[in-house]
Amino acid sequence: MNCSILHESKGRMRIHVKQARMTIRQADVLAYYLNGIDGVRQAQVYERTGDAVICYRCARETVLRALGAYRFERQETLAKLPETSGRMLARAYQEKLVNLVLCKAARTLFLPAPLRCAYTAALALRYLWKGLRVLLRRHLEVEVLDALSIGISILRGDYATAASVMFLLRLGSLLEEWTRKKSLDDLARCMSLNIDRVWLRQGDTELLVPISQVRENDLVCVRTGNMIPLDGKVVGGEALVNQASLTGESLPVLKREGAYAYAGTVLEEGECVIQVDAQSGSSRYDKIVSMIEASEKLKSATESNALRLADRLVPYSLAGTALTWLLTGNPTRALSILMVDFSCALKLSMPLAVLSAMRECGGYHITVKGGKYLEAIARADTIVFDKTGTLTYAQPTVARIVPFHGVEEREILCIAACLEEHYPHSIANAVVKEAKVRGISHEEMHSHVEYVVAHGISSVIDGQKAVIGSRHFVFEDEGCTLEPQEQSRFDALPAEHSHLYLAIGGKLAGVICIADPLRAEAQAVLNSLKKLGVKKTVMMTGDNERTAASIAAQVGVDRYYSEVLPQDKARFVEREKAAGHTVVMIGDGINDAPALSAADVGIAISDGAAIAREIADVTIAADDLFQLVLLKMIANGLSRRISGNYRFVIGFNAMLIALGVAGVLPPATSALLHNLSSLGISLRSMTNLLE
Repeated sequence: MNCSILHESKGRMRIHVKQARMTIRQADVLAYYLNGIDGVRQAQVYERTGDAVICYRCARETVLRALGAYRFERQETLAKLPETSGRMLARAYQEKLVNLVLCKAARTLFLPAPLRCAYTAALALRYLWKGLRVLLRRHLEVEVLDALSIGISILRGDYATAASVMFLLRLGSLLEEWTRKKSLDDLARCMSLNIDRVWLRQGDTELLVPISQVRENDLVCVRTGNMIPLDGKVVGGEALVNQASLTGESLPVLKREGAYAYAGTVLEEGECVIQVDAQSGSSRYDKIVSMIEASEKLKSATESNALRLADRLVPYSLAGTALTWLLTGNPTRALSILMVDFSCALKLSMPLAVLSAMRECGGYHITVKGGKYLEAIARADTIVFDKTGTLTYAQPTVARIVPFHGVEEREILCIAACLEEHYPHSIANAVVKEAKVRGISHEEMHSHVEYVVAHGISSVIDGQKAVIGSRHFVFEDEGCTLEPQEQSRFDALPAEHSHLYLAIGGKLAGVICIADPLRAEAQAVLNSLKKLGVKKTVMMTGDNERTAASIAAQVGVDRYYSEVLPQDKARFVEREKAAGHTVVMIGDGINDAPALSAADVGIAISDGAAIAREIADVTIAADDLFQLVLLKMIANGLSRRISGNYRFVIGFNAMLIALGVAGVLPPATSALLHNLSSLGISLRSMTNLLE
């Protein structure tokens, strides 16, 4: 890429791209590329000036080499970048907002009074028609009040008031639409695919390749717990697929040969081979947006109550107007009530507050799939943690391999990595990584691989059944045995580590000890959550009692449970809910999915299993558990803001009505103050909750 350095300081560089004009799409692609450079902390691209600011930790030469190698036509970058850009959406609404304000100013300054009145009357027809349609449906909603206030102002010859009311309504509507679409856009992009590599079938072998190398008609293998990476037709296998993110279906759908599979859906059980229909899964973005827009998940109970309350107050406003006119005989005082209603501010500020809070969460890399989940987090008094990858680091390591039954340590790791690489999870990734570090090539040596949720993996190697997983799975479910002379070595396994058991032919072949250190911030996070209103913290793990007790003591949870199964976690969550508690569940694995689904709010770690992220209501980044504290603070702040909005709307508008009835404020002033207050509280609702 041809560019020049405009300014440079330690760890920061501003460059200018030497080309006539940079499109929004090119700016997005360049920003995506720069942020993907190893060692770059943040990169921002400004398409209007053709500049880019790069903040980096790596060597300066690394950034310069990356810039020199970049081409705007890079297909591997374009393949991963969503087609829809948040930058493009912002530009469109900025132009709409500027045009609305400039047109209003131009009409006021340059149009003669008769033409302004004619324009106002013509524009009012739309609001009058909306109000009439609501009446024809035999409803009394806020559109009726808008139509009456505008219509009566025009009948009284007060065109300036009518024009101001319509301008403020349009401005508020535009700001609400912008914020809603921005929140939808951020949410949809967060839910878009984040898949780097896929299993590509070539003949009788499977290769793990970058998704950018997949072409139309290629065959891709997908197994239990993984996300389907690309749209395509099922040409082999049979699987249950969770399509809730696209279709809203609560139950998984059976996919057999000939069925169509969609990118972004999650394979819950079984496995299948998909013939890729298109190289890019970017069309998923549009599907997600459509799903979200059609779903009530976005609306919190508070938001829905505000909208219902706004419509319920309309008859009272009309009754107050009629009563004032009957008692005073003064149409001006009666019109003052009509010009002021509670519903306008409620309908604008409440949804904006919720969506803005969701947007703010997105700024901290927290994906919230609906406003009602923020409301539940604000009420939450019980938080249940999975241990592995949640309270402990998401990148555990192999600390030790203990061989049994005469099997060599190298062979244990080779077989384990061969089986585990098909079902990526934090512990599976640790095994595969250790094999790579030791230079062990683990070619496909097994037959069909079957994943048993929360237990382990089963396959056949050289005619013998091979299983790997938890102690419960290997010894109790599979009935594997241990040679009596090796019992003492088995009892001496280090308690501070998690254990992964491998058995071949019914005999224990080896135990892989996984070092899963506690997150440095875990204890501080739990203390902070308790200060924010959480009364009970619980840890649940499939690990043995000694390991669980050690971690629980270090992190300071109120209660812990060891050697639990997925159904145990879900049952505990259900019991807590039945006891009247609002429960939040945090996990990262396939085995956490039932509990995540059962909880009032399920929170998944972004690096966890695809099915956990799909089922969860909230997703947080894996690198910092303090995001839970930020999430709780935003939720609590949203609750306080909504309560404050209620108090302000009721108090301020009641004051305006009282002053109008008393004859202190004329209708035009009441309307102006009412609409300005509605706009003001809406703008305040769009601000960040955390300073």
